[in-house]
Amino acid sequence: MPLARIETCRSWPPEQVQALMDAVYQSFREALKVPEGDRSIRYVEHRPEHWAHPPGKTANAMLVEVTMFPGRSLAAKRALYASIIRRFEALGIAPSDVMIVLHEPPLDNWGLRGGIPASELDLGFDLKV
Repeated sequence: MPLARIETCRSWPPEQVQALMDAVYQSFREALKVPEGDRSIRYVEHRPEHWAHPPGKTANAMLVEVTMFPGRSLAAKRALYASIIRRFEALGIAPSDVMIVLHEPPLDNWGLRGGIPASELDLGFDLKV
């Protein structure tokens, strides 16, 4: 059950926004083996004057933050990074304009299915990928 937030400092047409969100979802499916339909992705646009990005980034700069259950291997994380970059590049976003940050709070810190800690639930999929 990864959660993603795509942040950008420019406005994109609705079809591009959907393509970016789908790219992240397909990357989750490919690299993390999440179940079909397990999709919680937000897209946030900031006004350019509200985002100072480092040198070398263009107006297409994007930050992809992923919050996910712990347990995935470094190989799965590398595959996730590569998949997101490859899919964004196919949409015209340069790899140098994309930063990806993962957050992995412990299962005790996820309240699911009515507020039950995720550590006490059968999640229905394997985290050890």
